[in-house]
Amino acid sequence: MDILTEALSSMRTGRPTSVRTHGRAPWGLRLPPVAGAGFHVVLSGTCWIVPLGDAPHLKPIALGPGDVVFLRDGRGHILADHPSTPAEVERPEQFRPGSPIGTVTIGGDGPRTSLLCGNYHLDQGRPHPLVRQLPEIVHLAAGNGRHPELSAAVQLLGAELENPRSGSHGIVPALIDALLLYILRAWLEDRPPTAAKGWADALGDPAVAPALAAVHEDPAAQWTVESLAERAGLSRAAFSRRFTALVGEPPMAYLTRWRMTTAAKLLRESDAPLTTVAARTGYGSEYAFAKAFKREYGQAPGGYRRTSGTAA
Repeated sequence: MDILTEALSSMRTGRPTSVRTHGRAPWGLRLPPVAGAGFHVVLSGTCWIVPLGDAPHLKPIALGPGDVVFLRDGRGHILADHPSTPAEVERPEQFRPGSPIGTVTIGGDGPRTSLLCGNYHLDQGRPHPLVRQLPEIVHLAAGNGRHPELSAAVQLLGAELENPRSGSHGIVPALIDALLLYILRAWLEDRPPTAAKGWADALGDPAVAPALAAVHEDPAAQWTVESLAERAGLSRAAFSRRFTALVGEPPMAYLTRWRMTTAAKLLRESDAPLTTVAARTGYGSEYAFAKAFKREYGQAPGGYRRTSGTAA
């Protein structure tokens, strides 16, 4: 069971949106906050990202070719050739539809920077603890050479956008989807061992990782602390302490969280009857499931399904 993939899949509420941005110095683009998580890939040239809002701890970051930035909470920010360049809001006439994605062109007649900009539609109301552990802005520099797969994905994206050919309409969205997993994998691998606490450590822990995989693979099973501890090869008390220290909540609390996350995804993405959703998430009756779901989400499953846009 790939927990990283499962965690991200549980948060997705739609396909990524993206646009290619060309800026010629002097240029500055003010981007408002978005629901979900933002990202930028520098395809060529250089620029700066300047965080907006009440965040004095976040400083401007210089970006170079191949660099990737991930904004965990979709924070508003500025992209510019220099932090001091005045920024403008995108105007409709600056956008040009294109294949496979549209293009925004801004600025003067100086050196050009080309970026892929967009956002991933993630449910920020109940973010998975793995995503919540990320810093507000993740900057992955291309120059360190530590993430060849991420660099290869960026190069492939650049090639498909620069010279679209047959199949680009399918290739580009797939690469943008894969990019999110490459970003999170790179961030996890970049962390020094002394910083590998919480989920970053749990995914590789010989006792906790098998228990997490079991819960993710079969959330409907009647798991207990004892049965999970047996898989981990630890006593009940030792396993519970270790799991709680790394994951941030006790085993049964995480089991409930994952069951409810799985249920919400089923409600959003399928028309399965509530009895089926209840059974697939470990509840013996629709009533017990509805009670647990309302406690977690503040509304009944049917109401959640209607407001999330999926027909009952």
